[in-house]
Amino acid sequence: MPGKAKALFLRRRLRVRRNLRRAGNNRPRLSVFRSSKHIYAQVIDDTTGRTLAAASTLDGGLKTGLKTGADIAAASAVGKLVAERAKAAGVGQVVFDR
Repeated sequence: MPGKAKALFLRRRLRVRRNLRRAGNNRPRLSVFRSSKHIYAQVIDDTTGRTLAAASTLDGGLKTGLKTGADIAAASAVGKLVAERAKAAGVGQVVFDR
């Protein structure tokens, strides 16, 4: 990325995270990334900077049971898996990070 475009991207990312922190009432944020082949989800605690739970279509159990890694069935499976892992980590509510 050229200098100005990268600076604008970083400002936008910081603004979105600041607004999530304000609206989230210290709840962890759920960050979802979708590539053309896979889906990744993380539950992140911004106060400590730690990832509390994560799941993706690259996980062993999910990879074998899915036709492709980036369709609706894959998104549903990743969502269920990250929810199970977040509950096991003691997370009850999250804020969705677009």
